[in-house]
Amino acid sequence: MAKTVSAENAPRDIFEEPLAPGAPAPPVVRATDLTGVHVLKAGDMFMLNNAHGDVRPDGRGLGLFLGDTRFLSTYDLVLNGTHPVVLRAGPAAAQHSVIQMANPDLLEQGGDVSEEVVLRRHSLGVVRDRTVSDRLKERVTVTNYTTLPQRARLTLMLDADYADIFELRGLVRERRGDRLANEWSPDGLTFTYRGLDRIVRRTVISLEPHMHRAATTVPDAELDTAGTTLELDWLIEPGRSETLNIEVRAEIRDDSPPHTPPRPWTVGATIETNHVLAERALERSRADLNLLINDGPAADERYIAAGVPWFSCLFGRDSIITSLQLLAVRPEIAATTLSVLARLQATEVDEFRDAAPGKILHELRTGELARTDEIPHTPYYGTVDATPLWLMLLDEYERWTGDSALVDQLWPNALAALGWLDRYGDLDGDGFIEYQRQSERGLVNQGWKDSADSNRNRDGTLAEGPIALVEVQAYAFAARRGMARLARRRGDEELAALQDAAAEALRQRFEKAFWMEDVGTYAIALDGAKRQVTGIASNAGHALWTGIADPQRAARTAEVLTGRGMWSGWGIRTLSAETIGYNPIGYHLGTIWPHDNAICAAGFARYGLSEETRLVAGALFEATAHFREARLPELFCGFDRATSPLPVPYPVACSPQAWAAGSLYHLMSATLGFRPDARAHRLELVRPALPTWLPSLRVRGLRVGDAHVDLEFGAQEQSISVEVLRRTADLDVVVRL
Repeated sequence: MAKTVSAENAPRDIFEEPLAPGAPAPPVVRATDLTGVHVLKAGDMFMLNNAHGDVRPDGRGLGLFLGDTRFLSTYDLVLNGTHPVVLRAGPAAAQHSVIQMANPDLLEQGGDVSEEVVLRRHSLGVVRDRTVSDRLKERVTVTNYTTLPQRARLTLMLDADYADIFELRGLVRERRGDRLANEWSPDGLTFTYRGLDRIVRRTVISLEPHMHRAATTVPDAELDTAGTTLELDWLIEPGRSETLNIEVRAEIRDDSPPHTPPRPWTVGATIETNHVLAERALERSRADLNLLINDGPAADERYIAAGVPWFSCLFGRDSIITSLQLLAVRPEIAATTLSVLARLQATEVDEFRDAAPGKILHELRTGELARTDEIPHTPYYGTVDATPLWLMLLDEYERWTGDSALVDQLWPNALAALGWLDRYGDLDGDGFIEYQRQSERGLVNQGWKDSADSNRNRDGTLAEGPIALVEVQAYAFAARRGMARLARRRGDEELAALQDAAAEALRQRFEKAFWMEDVGTYAIALDGAKRQVTGIASNAGHALWTGIADPQRAARTAEVLTGRGMWSGWGIRTLSAETIGYNPIGYHLGTIWPHDNAICAAGFARYGLSEETRLVAGALFEATAHFREARLPELFCGFDRATSPLPVPYPVACSPQAWAAGSLYHLMSATLGFRPDARAHRLELVRPALPTWLPSLRVRGLRVGDAHVDLEFGAQEQSISVEVLRRTADLDVVVRL
């Protein structure tokens, strides 16, 4: 087995050494700046390139990927010795892209050492039309817009390093597999790599017309296992075009079926508004969620990947929260998520993978490092929250769909998850769920804020474990309440009573242990000595989302989260600006995460705090106007709006990212107050509201059980109107103000 060592810039959110008490936490380092990167994606294949459409060997981690492996590390096109000028770049993220370019002024040095223009700018047009499906296809068209024949010399630089995504995030390996000799054919070439897992991976490049190898001084022995430069010369007549067709296939010779992009989910409910900004943002979210669909780990499975580029994989927590966000519009996503994660539920104790019976996975990887056990992600189970969240999703899914067949099918998994909460999640038997990593290659922090410096006191000191996070207790409360409800519907009154009692006992313990009266909110966590971790953070908002919080304390918590220190003007920060160690550019130390804000807003709505709900919803929708193509990224910086009038991007945020895209739908569901009961053929709208800037909204095709309903909401001066436009089957719609 190959040995993996951690570099100075290793990604601390993945491979983390324990911190000495009181020691400053190292920064989270995941990759270099991704600002301006463009994404093409279809299923497990995706490409990251710059605005030119190029992948240059500049250390930015760009390339063509299949799963966790980079199959092209250089893909760089040059015209007449220089890069063309971009007139219009392709979309920031899509499956198909068109990039329009033209030549700059082409200069030639004269005899008097002066330079003269030999081809003026914009004389040659270049269009790069490309699509990612089961392969990369590109058509490069060069057009002569002058009145004379013009020479166009295309140079294409190609290479493939077969780096694992974890290597690009900073992991350093002691040794790697072997790059095999390049294979040449009349219409292209093939790069080949044999990994330490003995799997042969190939990049097959086809070209029409054929391109020739450029002259080189590299010895033939090195040339056979290195990247290459290809050239093609055209003399283009005035007004005419020439075209180069490129096709790149990524092949993994391990008897696996060929890569085919999964089909999108069928159209579910749609949200329509007369507000251009909201309409554009919601459409972008819908498109991104379809773009993030990946092939499942088994045949006929699919799931929504967490985010591109670093987490284009099955991710327990992210997949579950995204499914919860989308229940009102795409309940079938939840069904798939529940089933895939149940199939991969842990059945034994495995310290290397932080696994224990009943636990839901954190992250599944399939690349070379996973196959050689250099990382524990096969799958890795180091997450404390995915298991109660899975139970929450099962309960909420049944509320929307009444799908008792799936509940029956997954009931053994649900009981196993409950068993994990009782036996393995509660490390010391005090009734709270704690975590402490077992794997030396696992995560130190195992909540959603999984960077090493995220759990801190107001004086800046870091908490020592085992850690009992505030939001995890809230999830466990909701999970037990949900299991009690489902058990009662299945006729198991004994289990229902047991879980109801356990939830109530947890609620009482929670209020005593986590409430901080001096600041009016809940502590981030309890540390290993059961002391409060006193930093003021957004985690407390999750307690409102699940309903564990006392109503009066919920109102005070909302006031803190939308008040000085926590509210940036663009959203709720992860950590208060008044906590020592606050950093608006710190990964979990003061940034703004859209999904976190949507959860807080849903919590506000649950307790009837409409003004706070509308405040958060308005800020996030407004923020979409300032990001490329109205796309909310994974996170953005937490600078105060008074001094930073525009939201500041976080340089290595995933974009598109699943729970960021889903957050807008979550906000809409929260503000409209959806509370379904499919078995009772009933949909309650609890205190529905609209942001002040949104006068009306229509929801079409909302599914509750077997019924579908179209609703229209209109803002009145001090109230809201609700009209049922269409209804199928038997469904009562009840408004509770």
